[in-house]
Amino acid sequence: MSEDTFRSVEIDRTSVGRYVVRNARGGEMSMGTGEDDTFTPVELLLAALGGCTAVDVDHVTSRRAEPTGFTVTVSGDKIRDPELGNRMRDLTVTFAVTFPPGPDGDRAREALPRSLRQSHDRLCTVSRTVELGTPVSVREAADQGATQSR
Repeated sequence: MSEDTFRSVEIDRTSVGRYVVRNARGGEMSMGTGEDDTFTPVELLLAALGGCTAVDVDHVTSRRAEPTGFTVTVSGDKIRDPELGNRMRDLTVTFAVTFPPGPDGDRAREALPRSLRQSHDRLCTVSRTVELGTPVSVREAADQGATQSR
């Protein structure tokens, strides 16, 4: 059976340092350099890390009980390394999840540590990609706006 594995987003420049990111389903969001309230690319990376695990954990635990609180904080240090280039390090995803008292809440609390491990170790595509280190290629598309000289 064939699976659709391809994923993509398109980013259009709206002005200096401002962009709109669009997905294939029609969703869009603003991205920028951090000089206003738009998310920066690094903040989106952090959001992707936390969001990926949040989805996994939420699916498992909410089957047992609806959380009364569900907050994920993702942090790290952005460093400028003259040898290896700019990057993030010491990335940490912290879950603060609470469930109601009672047997259903107890089952959800019991499932939480295992669901966090499963997401981190196997399920979350974003954190698995970051931890395993996937090469990134950057290329220039054919210049469609240039006029050919004769």
